[in-house]
Amino acid sequence: MAKLIAKTYGEALFETALETEKVEELYEEVLAVGRVLSENPELVKLFNHPNIVKEEKLQVVEAVFAKRLSPEMMGFLRIVIEKGRQGELEAIFSYFVSQVKEYKKIGIVYVASAVALSDGQKKQIEERLLATTGYEAVEIHFSVDESLIGGLVIRIGDRVVDSSIRTRLYEMKKELMKIQLN
Repeated sequence: MAKLIAKTYGEALFETALETEKVEELYEEVLAVGRVLSENPELVKLFNHPNIVKEEKLQVVEAVFAKRLSPEMMGFLRIVIEKGRQGELEAIFSYFVSQVKEYKKIGIVYVASAVALSDGQKKQIEERLLATTGYEAVEIHFSVDESLIGGLVIRIGDRVVDSSIRTRLYEMKKELMKIQLN
């Protein structure tokens, strides 16, 4: 349910950004509001508190953001609060940011390796990804997972390329299990 809410509201904000030709402006505002919320947990508690009525929450939003945000973003925040979806703002913003990056042809890539990669290896991976995908830029998040034994696992959206030794061993085990000894 939470994913559906994030997708619905995130798409609505993205469509608004496209229609008003304010993709970059709304993107920056989403990042700014996200920063404010992450730096002020008391504000998040206030927005999510069940005993505080929507009107008071809306007054706080007006007081904090009205002079800093575009009418489109203020309208969006009002709708989110009126519908009681303020607890999903982080997920909504995350979905919106991913939509904007996709629109700008910026790929978000997660690379796991068994050992830390050198800067040269990271650069090679970046160049290869740019050459083999339709992205104009990539935002790569590297991590180390020793259980891979060797190789890489590369994740771009819902696509996964797994060349790890762990997976190869698993596949070999499956094939060996199929062989029947006479």
